[in-house]
Amino acid sequence: MNGIIIVDKPADWTSHDVVAKLRGVLKEKRIGHSGTLDPMATGVLPVFVGRATRAVEFCGNDEKEYVAGFRAGITTNTQDITGTTLRTCDRSVSADELMAVLPRFMGAQKQLPPMYSAIKISGKKLYELARKGLDVPRPEREIFISCIELLSGGGNEFSLRVVCSKGTYIRTLCHDIGAALGCGGAMSSLRRTRAGAFNSDKAYQLSEVIDAVSADHAESIFMPVDTVFSEFPPIALSDAESHACRNGAPRGAGSYKDGKYRFYSPDGEFLLFGEVVSGEIRIIKTFFDPKEAE
Repeated sequence: MNGIIIVDKPADWTSHDVVAKLRGVLKEKRIGHSGTLDPMATGVLPVFVGRATRAVEFCGNDEKEYVAGFRAGITTNTQDITGTTLRTCDRSVSADELMAVLPRFMGAQKQLPPMYSAIKISGKKLYELARKGLDVPRPEREIFISCIELLSGGGNEFSLRVVCSKGTYIRTLCHDIGAALGCGGAMSSLRRTRAGAFNSDKAYQLSEVIDAVSADHAESIFMPVDTVFSEFPPIALSDAESHACRNGAPRGAGSYKDGKYRFYSPDGEFLLFGEVVSGEIRIIKTFFDPKEAE
């Protein structure tokens, strides 16, 4: 099996749990994912299977979109409501007050990662240190938030839509919004609705994946790996050119302009992601079965 399954990750599962489950269900060791989700989060988790795992590295910088629950008036050690409460505030926050501070968090900025995260400092994961009661210095991260809007809410419980860059901690965003309001805040829920080109409307519950495999219809839930490169134009190669690429000796690219492309065999098989440089094809990553090379 080769391709991408968009899993709607259930709450209380780690991203690693999902991968481990699918390894057993699909009986395939080559499985990976792009974009870790916290256990309490749900939503879009792209899972790459078989040769498709070769595309994971190209998804690392994908933009993400979330719907997050924001609870005003509470501060916790994990920056979400699963943690230990450190402070509370009885002041009520209105929607207008919240909307007034949201523009401060738009655009390029630096964010201090939470202690309860898997980032390593001196070889130790931060959450391991946090569980020992430690709070260590850690470098801020450059992030970019392109959209943050209030969807609904009141009574100190709100729903926010956030579109952001890789490396953005929504928990920390909620914590920082609470600080800006002066009453504290924590993330009360999180659902990822998009990761790069993958949307929640194409996501499957784990039970649906299991049912499809049991019914021998697993192919129906797979997306082709070239979806990752859909922004790049395609080039259909001739038989001779396909043969050359399969054997690591790509030929000239004719009149194609310099740039990155998706390359296909005459029968439509996605062979590789590559680029044209001065009329020559240069391979970036292959996706064909190496057994078919001669």
